[in-house]
Amino acid sequence: VQLQASGGGLAQAGDSLRLSCAASGRTDSRSTMAWFRQHPGKEREFVAGIRYYSITYYTDSVKGRFTISRDYAKNTVYLQMNALKPEDTAVYYCAADPPPVAITSMLRDESAYDYWGHGTVVTVSS
Repeated sequence: VQLQASGGGLAQAGDSLRLSCAASGRTDSRSTMAWFRQHPGKEREFVAGIRYYSITYYTDSVKGRFTISRDYAKNTVYLQMNALKPEDTAVYYCAADPPPVAITSMLRDESAYDYWGHGTVVTVSS
């Protein structure tokens, strides 16, 4: 499975960006998909995840601002980011956890994911 993330760039506080993650290869629509991010000098952290049946999960700092979704026909997962803040500046990574997927309590742990895309940089200025 190959994951190709795109959509990062420069934004001002309050702006919106949409990240895309296109999956190719031996994909499985039952995979759990997620976005993580890594702030400069910090460890990678969970941002949002989506199960096969479209149940979604978010870290508290993005709830109400970010929306994760998936298009099964296109094998693509999206992260719509609204009301961006400077603290959202990071490298964003998409990840896939194919079946058998991890239990919900592990969904926020990067060790649950087998496949990772290259990061896309999001920079938000104040």
